[in-house]
Amino acid sequence: MSSLAIKIDENSIPRDDMANAMINRKLHKCVRQDNIEAFQSLVEQHLTEKLVTPSGNSLLHVAVSYGSDNITSYLARTFPSLITIQNSQKDTILHLAAREGKASHTIKSLVELNPSLIRKKNTKGNTPLHDAVITDNKEVAKLLVSSYPEVAYYNNNNGKSPLYLAVENGNKKKILDDLLKTEVSFPIKSEDGDAVPKGKSPVHAAIKQRNRDILEKIGKEKPELLRLTEEELGNSLHYASSIGFLEGVRFLLKKFHDGAYETNRQGDYPIHVACKSHSVDVVKEFLDIFPYPKEFLNKEGQNILHVAAKYGNGSVVRYILKQEQKLVAPLLNAIDEDGNTPLHLGAFYGRCTATFLLVRDNRVEHFIVNNRNWTPYELAEESSKRSEEKYIKTDEMRAEERKQFDSKNSIPAHEIKGKEVDSHKMDTKEASPKDEITVLYCQMVITLSILFFNACPKKSRKEIFPVIQLPMSRAKEEIKSMVGNLLVVTVLVAGVTFAGAIQLPQLRDKDKSREFNCTYEKLLCGYLFLDVGALSTSLVGALILLWSNFSYPKFQIPAVKFSISMVCLAIVMMFGAFFVSVRIALLGSHGGLLTIIVEVVAVMFFIAQAFLVFPWIIPLEFNHVLLQFLLHCFNYSFFLMFIYSRWWLPKKLSDLKIRHQFSKIGGRDFGG
Repeated sequence: MSSLAIKIDENSIPRDDMANAMINRKLHKCVRQDNIEAFQSLVEQHLTEKLVTPSGNSLLHVAVSYGSDNITSYLARTFPSLITIQNSQKDTILHLAAREGKASHTIKSLVELNPSLIRKKNTKGNTPLHDAVITDNKEVAKLLVSSYPEVAYYNNNNGKSPLYLAVENGNKKKILDDLLKTEVSFPIKSEDGDAVPKGKSPVHAAIKQRNRDILEKIGKEKPELLRLTEEELGNSLHYASSIGFLEGVRFLLKKFHDGAYETNRQGDYPIHVACKSHSVDVVKEFLDIFPYPKEFLNKEGQNILHVAAKYGNGSVVRYILKQEQKLVAPLLNAIDEDGNTPLHLGAFYGRCTATFLLVRDNRVEHFIVNNRNWTPYELAEESSKRSEEKYIKTDEMRAEERKQFDSKNSIPAHEIKGKEVDSHKMDTKEASPKDEITVLYCQMVITLSILFFNACPKKSRKEIFPVIQLPMSRAKEEIKSMVGNLLVVTVLVAGVTFAGAIQLPQLRDKDKSREFNCTYEKLLCGYLFLDVGALSTSLVGALILLWSNFSYPKFQIPAVKFSISMVCLAIVMMFGAFFVSVRIALLGSHGGLLTIIVEVVAVMFFIAQAFLVFPWIIPLEFNHVLLQFLLHCFNYSFFLMFIYSRWWLPKKLSDLKIRHQFSKIGGRDFGG
């Protein structure tokens, strides 16, 4: 079958039915070069209103973007319908002029004749002024804002106005100055109702950059902007306090004093937000101006000490506690809506440093109960249990997910060979939550230990040593298992000690002085005493177990308890015998340092062994209490050595440095 080529002459197509055609390279070149004569001859052969680029730009868009003023003027005069056309991104000719062009005479005329173009937004929600500010096109920005000042406060899709963008850009080319020097009335409303005071505040942008110069500029030209709020961040004082911007807080407290009495969405005053941050200087600034902190209560009825303890800001807690008694006294034991004192909140949230500072202050009551009738220690105990359950549950969930992942992604070995496997890919998402829960659990445990030694309510003997009664069937099974294990241990100890009695330790060199021989005989007597004692006690324990097991089964429980004591004592004596044999082996040795090292290590292990054996001798219920006490001791010591000391030492050195400076100034003044 032969192909048929059909040639169509575009001039033969009716112009009314012609679809949008692409701008050819000749037209594009003429526009770029602003060649009006060649352009006019070429444009007569096309339907100008239908010519576009792939992005939907008309000839007028292209002319404006290249700054071709002659062609721009010709097209605007000859084809006025092109002026209001928007491309695929809904950009008008002013958007392109703002991004790429200049404020030529033609552009100025178009702005004057078509003021509605200034308010047009593209798909990003940007007006031409937005684009002018983003590209630092000062000339076009000045033209647009002078023609329609309100557009400086219109918000784009991200809630940012041109004024916000100018602040965010650091006032490059002084565009911010032009935007502020306009007479506008508030509130401002755009056609779609999205304008300042909605959206992002330019004052918040200046605070975010910690730029006091821009803050002062805004306060001088447009002081009403200082009162703008953002839903998430609150007013300007809230935001400056949250990031610890001291200079900004000082300026705002002078220019926007009333902002200190406003609450944010969470119901907090700026002074509460300052207590959540770690900036003591900001809290000090508030207290210097508002020396009545008890009057500032958030929606939960919490004062500044409540908030500082809740968020674990030890520096702020320490500063508040050091203030004069009249200022601090109403805060120390105040209760919130739930009946919690600052110590309750520090205990519940596991804020170890804040809890330690509060519990060590004699003015703080340790045993106040909240609405649930819990003291701070009991609240911390309950919170610690929940944290432990969450920690265990998360660990089990991760193990289950790992198991499911392995089962779903089990690939034969021959398929895996030659492929690179990322071993960290599976754990990346779950690592962060697990780490957070681990840290929280550790903080809760340490906080509980601090309260155990400083604010633990007295308990009755029954509460300390609860009687645990196991079911009879379970008790029989456990006793049977313990009897078997103890018999194995006693036989092993008896066998080792019997072998030690047969082969006594000997001196390495028998030709020693009489003094060494006397020492050897004493050590040998001690060795025999310990070895024979270990053998005897282990045999006694084994015989009692056998006697109770076969002759009198009802005495198994006391027999097991007595045998445990005998076995533990035998093990300690066996280690003592070994220690004496080492002393005999080192007797007369010239390696003094080696002898000391061996003896010190042996003594340390002997103490550790006795420490581990001791819980087996004491009753089971007391054993649990002892273990709990030892864990609290470890956690408390760990806190004092590694957490509190790292925090306290720099603070103490800073205080000493300040005192030294004041003393030097005072001495200089006195001397003067």
